[in-house]
Amino acid sequence: MQPALATAKSMRILLVEDELRLSRSLTQAMREQGYAVDTAEDGELGLYKARTYEYDAVVLDVMLPQIDGWSVLSGLRQEKNTPVLMLTARDAAQDRVRGLDTGADDYLVKPFDLGELFARLRAIIRRSAGQVQSRFEVGDVVLDTRRRTVTHAGRPVALTAREYSILEYLTIHRGEVVSRRTLYEHLFDENDDTLSNLVDVHVFSIRKKLRPDIIVTRRGHGYCVAD
Repeated sequence: MQPALATAKSMRILLVEDELRLSRSLTQAMREQGYAVDTAEDGELGLYKARTYEYDAVVLDVMLPQIDGWSVLSGLRQEKNTPVLMLTARDAAQDRVRGLDTGADDYLVKPFDLGELFARLRAIIRRSAGQVQSRFEVGDVVLDTRRRTVTHAGRPVALTAREYSILEYLTIHRGEVVSRRTLYEHLFDENDDTLSNLVDVHVFSIRKKLRPDIIVTRRGHGYCVAD
């Protein structure tokens, strides 16, 4: 029997792309993969959102209205180290070198395979969190971020979308205390409505389905995954 598959908005992505058809198709595909997605159709708005909000990664086109992707990346790097995956139709080696030297974490040339895009996204998000593996063990609980599955004592556990998203984020940031505000910022996109006690409700449910000590509450600070 295969572990239960969860489709959750577990990571928040900013997509900066001016081709509307491509932007819409990528947004839909990302949401189907479980990402919360914000969008921007020009470089100026993209830079504003990237600076203002907290994202797990930015998918950034190079050729953009207002200001180009190079300028967006350069402006962002003055303030934040958010992982950036650049998308471009320009495949010259000098362009790839420029993107990487300006601070991009990875570079993907159009047209591209969606599977490769998601694999690269997962990789730069893990690296930014100081993680290189996709399989995490917390005692007898195993979380596989590539397959998006959770098992407990070898048996699959069916978490809801939000439950999985919270567990994944806390597990990737194991060793850190994550505030409720941070969880909200990374689990919901700009079109989502939230409830003030939503995280608490889901944490209670995760503990019930797995084990009571899987997530530890640090009163006044937030949550962390048990060591």
